[in-house]
Amino acid sequence: MKKFVSIFKNKEIVGRIFFTVMIIFVIRIGAAITVPGIKATEALNNAMNSGNAISLMNLMGGGALSNFSVLALGVSPYITAQIIIQLLSKDVLPALTELSKQGEYGRKKSEMATRYLTLLLGAVQSYGIIRTMENNNYIEFSSSFPEGFWRYAYLVTVMLAGAMLTMWLGDQITEKGLGNGISVVIFAGCVRSLPVQISTAWSKWIVQNQSHGANELIKGSFQFALYILLFVLITAFVVFIELSRRKIPVQHAGKGGSAAMARASFLPLKVNSAGVMPIIFSSSIMMAPSVIASFISGEAANASWLGVFNYSQMFEMPWFNGGKWYMPWGLIIYTTLNLLFAFFYAQMEIDPATLADNFQKNGSYIPGIRPGKETERYVGKVLNRVTCIGAFALAFIAALPVIFTLAGAFGNQTNLAIGGTGMIIIVGVALEMNAQIDGLLAGKSFEQVQAGGGIN
Repeated sequence: MKKFVSIFKNKEIVGRIFFTVMIIFVIRIGAAITVPGIKATEALNNAMNSGNAISLMNLMGGGALSNFSVLALGVSPYITAQIIIQLLSKDVLPALTELSKQGEYGRKKSEMATRYLTLLLGAVQSYGIIRTMENNNYIEFSSSFPEGFWRYAYLVTVMLAGAMLTMWLGDQITEKGLGNGISVVIFAGCVRSLPVQISTAWSKWIVQNQSHGANELIKGSFQFALYILLFVLITAFVVFIELSRRKIPVQHAGKGGSAAMARASFLPLKVNSAGVMPIIFSSSIMMAPSVIASFISGEAANASWLGVFNYSQMFEMPWFNGGKWYMPWGLIIYTTLNLLFAFFYAQMEIDPATLADNFQKNGSYIPGIRPGKETERYVGKVLNRVTCIGAFALAFIAALPVIFTLAGAFGNQTNLAIGGTGMIIIVGVALEMNAQIDGLLAGKSFEQVQAGGGIN
């Protein structure tokens, strides 16, 4: 309670909160405006609740793809461009590698390259989405809508403009609001579905059982309570994983190497140092075959083999004597990609070689570990062990909705499945905002101490 009072007394925090809410409000208005001349069909609504790649792209777009809004692309092209630029900066493209070492100037140049790449990827991705939706009858065109080249040129232009506007609004949140703007845009789309999800659960187990007698109502009440309890437990598990860290003791030698002047600290290694990026990149790869097939033809886009990349589908496999069996290849591929990219991004975020080199330059060391190669091996070993826990936890949480759907836990109401990417994003962004608010409050408190003449 004391924290809430402090927040509302701090004009800077109140201003940032208000600004963030207003930007989210603008984005939600844009997400409700369907592209002129287009009508979303019931098939699109069903696809959004099926947990496939299209539904994940809807999540990355802040929920705007569900009605083919002008902001349907969301921040997906920008995120993909960021990933590619980061990868190329890791000693792949010398020019970008050099920019990454040039401080603020290099950061601005890399950001400009990211924006140009966003334009290119946005155009390709928007065309792929349009063709995918057209081939699957997810959208209908009005009779007055242009055909041929001008149809796609118009739609790509509108969607690309929406993506760039969303990216700009996200940047404004980063500069003047709370949290990372791109994450907040996705966060807003995830949060919007929570009230609907809880309301659907209440209707399924409470409202519908009121007319079926006391026994059914009691049973439904127990199921609803169990659902809420499971929801809270999964949320708590995600919070635990996001906050878990492995602290490696580090000592910094004082001037002259005096042991008396040495000061101890810790190197915190997050269990999930990669965040939600492995899931985003894995999902982009899962979606890629459908997008590529859409460029070829409508028949290719509807090919049965594409079911292998649908992680909410049991793929039919041939067996002896004309028999059949089913395998969740999509879920297996998706989980494997999540694990691989979790390790990959952990190594990108924390490079043991660079860390050991910086330790040696600054006179820092890990007690009992020699500087240089031995420090690099030790940090790498600890990072791999910690990331192993985080990677499996991340893959498990991401796969939960798919597992619930395949198991038929909620019948045909697949939108009741809990966990998944949305849960990780909500928790991660909420913790990030809370940390930023704590930092602003701490800064205000320090200013008040200085104004009061210091601590007596």
